[in-house]
Amino acid sequence: MSELSGIFVLKPESVTATKGKDVTFMAKVDSSKLLRKPVMKWLKGKWLDLGSKAGKHLQFKETYDRNTKIYTYEMSIIKVVDGDAGGYRCEVTSKDKCDSCTFEVSVQGRSFPKSFNSSGDAGEDAGDLDFSALQKKHQEVKEEVDVWEILKAAKPCDYEKIAFEYGITDLRGMLSRLKKMKKVEPKKSDAFLRKLDAAYSVDKGKRIQLTVEVADPDVPVKWLKNGQEIKPSAKYVFESVGNKRTLTINKCNLSDDAAYECVVGEEKCFTEVFVKEPPITITKLLDDVHTVVGEKVEFEVEVSEEGANVKWMKDGVELTKDSAGSKYRFKKDGKRHILIINEATLEDIGMYHALTNGGESQAELEVEDKELEVLQSIADLTVKATDQAVFKCEVSDEKVTGKWFKDGVEVQASDRIKMTHIGRTHKLTIDDVKSSDAGDYSFVPDGYAFSLSAKLNFLDPPKIHLDAGGSGNKNTIIVVAGNKLRLDVEITGEPAPTVCWMKGDQVVSEAEGRVRVETRKTLCSFVIEGAEKEDEGHYSITVTNPAGEDKAQLFVKIVDVPNPPENVKCTSVGEDSAIITWDPPSFDGGVPVKGYLMERKKVGSSRWTKLNFDVYESNTYDAKRMIEGVLYEMRVFAVNGIGISQPSENSKPFMPIAPTSEPCRLTVEDVTDSTCALKWRPPEKIGAGGIDGYIIEYCKEGSNDWVQANEGLVGMSQYRVKGLPVGEKMLFRVVAVNKAGRSPPAVLSQAVTIREIMENPKIRVPRNLRSKLIARVGDKVNLVIPFQGKPRPVVNWFKDGALLEDKSVGTRTSEVDTILFIRSAERTHSGKYTLSVQIENMSDSADIHIQVVEKPGPPIAVHVTDVWGFNAALEWKQPKDDGNCEIIGYTIQKADMKTKEWFTVYEHNRRPSCTVSDLVMGNEFSFRVYSENICGLSEEPGVSKNTAIISKTGLDLKAPAFKEKDIKSSPKFTAPLVDRSVVAGYAAAISCAVRGFPKPKIVWMKNNMILGEDPKYLMQNKQGVLTLNIRKPSLFDGGKYSCRAINDLGQDEVECKLEVRGRLLHSLPFIHKIKE
Repeated sequence: MSELSGIFVLKPESVTATKGKDVTFMAKVDSSKLLRKPVMKWLKGKWLDLGSKAGKHLQFKETYDRNTKIYTYEMSIIKVVDGDAGGYRCEVTSKDKCDSCTFEVSVQGRSFPKSFNSSGDAGEDAGDLDFSALQKKHQEVKEEVDVWEILKAAKPCDYEKIAFEYGITDLRGMLSRLKKMKKVEPKKSDAFLRKLDAAYSVDKGKRIQLTVEVADPDVPVKWLKNGQEIKPSAKYVFESVGNKRTLTINKCNLSDDAAYECVVGEEKCFTEVFVKEPPITITKLLDDVHTVVGEKVEFEVEVSEEGANVKWMKDGVELTKDSAGSKYRFKKDGKRHILIINEATLEDIGMYHALTNGGESQAELEVEDKELEVLQSIADLTVKATDQAVFKCEVSDEKVTGKWFKDGVEVQASDRIKMTHIGRTHKLTIDDVKSSDAGDYSFVPDGYAFSLSAKLNFLDPPKIHLDAGGSGNKNTIIVVAGNKLRLDVEITGEPAPTVCWMKGDQVVSEAEGRVRVETRKTLCSFVIEGAEKEDEGHYSITVTNPAGEDKAQLFVKIVDVPNPPENVKCTSVGEDSAIITWDPPSFDGGVPVKGYLMERKKVGSSRWTKLNFDVYESNTYDAKRMIEGVLYEMRVFAVNGIGISQPSENSKPFMPIAPTSEPCRLTVEDVTDSTCALKWRPPEKIGAGGIDGYIIEYCKEGSNDWVQANEGLVGMSQYRVKGLPVGEKMLFRVVAVNKAGRSPPAVLSQAVTIREIMENPKIRVPRNLRSKLIARVGDKVNLVIPFQGKPRPVVNWFKDGALLEDKSVGTRTSEVDTILFIRSAERTHSGKYTLSVQIENMSDSADIHIQVVEKPGPPIAVHVTDVWGFNAALEWKQPKDDGNCEIIGYTIQKADMKTKEWFTVYEHNRRPSCTVSDLVMGNEFSFRVYSENICGLSEEPGVSKNTAIISKTGLDLKAPAFKEKDIKSSPKFTAPLVDRSVVAGYAAAISCAVRGFPKPKIVWMKNNMILGEDPKYLMQNKQGVLTLNIRKPSLFDGGKYSCRAINDLGQDEVECKLEVRGRLLHSLPFIHKIKE
């Protein structure tokens, strides 16, 4: 929902216009704080948008000033008429902000006759509800009636319709008079004991209560705002006490300015709420300010209300928190609003404005520079130990204060240091001067951008300030090989001493070189560029001046990072881990090795991954969180106090793998006198190492001496253990083996007795072979039939009771099944095949029926037996070759002997005869027949030996004479126009349908006046369907519409009534606030 805010810079004002003159209203909107371009609407009352009325009578204009970002909107009423009087409203919206204002227009010379009839000379845009031009003729015909009695008895939603019918143009006057009449003769309501007042007024931000009394204390009520039902919330509070029903609106804003209804069943009562927004005025104006640079400035203004918005501007530019930064601060204290400038500068000079929606105040700020004259500056001092040092200066302004600084740090007073300010003189006194007091001193006046400086010099014997981290006379400096050594030694003493560096008995020169000395005023630097092992040794420094001498010894030690570790290798692997070992580096760099850092990478990758961030001290490391089945390489870094060595050589690639889980479902498949066949499933968990094979082991029950049955690994998941002792109970187990080693064993739960097991022979015929097997000639036949029985049974195949000896039929038998296969089936292979399995005197057999089929031959003796009319009778005999299966039907085709093109007459005809109908007279026809079985139609057809000739009957056709029909007719409407009621502003259409020949001319009329080439109307005629489209109809477009069709034979006409309703028509009696 948009937020109400005061964004109008200039609002339109109420005026009293002279009839026939022009009047212009202007509004200005500030868009500097708006996110989008504002949208302006001009309305009359609360519901009539004047934008749709733009024309000769109403004109609108919009301009924009880029400098001030002000939009100017103008509405001009050309030649004001009586209908222009009333309340107007302009509303501006921009995304989340909106604002509105109201104004009144009064017209001089307005007259209200008893019937409220206007003069009738208003044009199209003369006013909002001036219907005099449309109703002039209607009023002349209407007989005199009492309009007020009709209005008093009518519903409020019918007021506009009655006003249109009887030519009342001033609705505001009509509503005002009707309201007074209804007060004299109030209509008693069955639902309400007391209704809402006609209107309520409330100040913005206040609370208002709307109360009614209902006849039934238990009846529910509904509250509506502008026709929309209101739901209870913190904003809208519903109360029900006895017969009273109250709607409370909290914190009213401009969006609450609307029409409200209370609905009880079918009855309603109406009211209107007006929200007043008082302007914010300035009660205390700004004062001009004159100040100097650096001072704090405050502009204060006082407004009429607390919490009001005040806009601050400088030289026409708005000051906000975002644009002002820390330069400006904005303060609110009740009705007081303060603009604070922390430190005034010359840039702040200008005019400052404070603006509200009801007033403005301005003030000028003047800023001047400070000027200060130095009468006596401070001078340099040279003192000895325990002496007193006094710095003194004098300035022109005795009120000016200041601060003393030593080497940029403010001096703090103490027992030894005192600072005084007497009149224009500022003095700094230092008692018992020490060497630490020497330095640069300065005095800085407060509020001025300059300072007075001097130096305090201290006489002192030479001294070397050396801090090399050693103790006693043995100062050791450790330097990493290849690095640069720069030892800065502070030298003190007054006057400045001379410095001499020596290595053993050799003087280190100050000339440029890899080992050199750099001397400055109080600092001497000993430099070694790219330290080498030869630079290691004892060095001395000697400083001398007239006050004395000082000497220091130091030792320079050259150290380096260690060599890389050696012999990095992987000793063992796990599922996601590996054990890595290495040897220490051959040279520790002169500093003990603290530990090691490890990295790994995948083979083929260039990205190394750190395994530890803290130094690892051991030479053995367990690397974890690796991916099983991936090749890795490792490298190791040695770490000492100097740094990290180069990486070692990469280890040989290794792969983390783990043994598999135990094999699954170990079962005994077969047992003989000396063997045992085992069968199992692969392990559930195999891993990246895969399975190299299986090891099968056995032992006697009660023993733990397992014997490996297979010499090499077994790749299959089954194995027959041979050479077992007869009658012994044996245990078996199977182990899976891969690169990681043996898996846990899978052990049989019970021991197996080694002896032959007898099993009766049994044939298990597959379900698809239990019925006849049908195959086409040339197809492959492959039958697999399992059986069981121990010892291995003898298998024999028979065909039609005789032992199978056909070489084109092959058989193959294993221990558990037998296969019968035919590479290319022939019809001779059809028959009954019998499988027999036998163990000693026990046997079992099964029969399998095979039928090999092919397409049938053609029917024979096809001939025409009879011809009559347009029909011919055919007969034939079955084919000699049925393809080794039943004939299921015939396909009959015919051909005209002229064209020789064949057309199918019947399909799947089961009898050896048929009758062909619908033959063409005078033509000769031949016929052919195809036989059909489960393999399809025969390759060749049987053709009829004779033909059928359809002879002519000799009839002559006498066509009647052609008589042209007269299709001329006068226009007649087949679908009339229908009365319609539409909403203003939405496109409408009325339609009808007409017929007639010649094509009639169509004329559309409104109130018996022909509609010309008005772009508002679009007339269409599509094959006799007539449509009149009205673009965005307004209240003036209501009335009687008719359509007339005319041709040479006559005419016809239809008509309908179009009613145009306003969007808030149901609340019309309380739309306008009547000002007496």
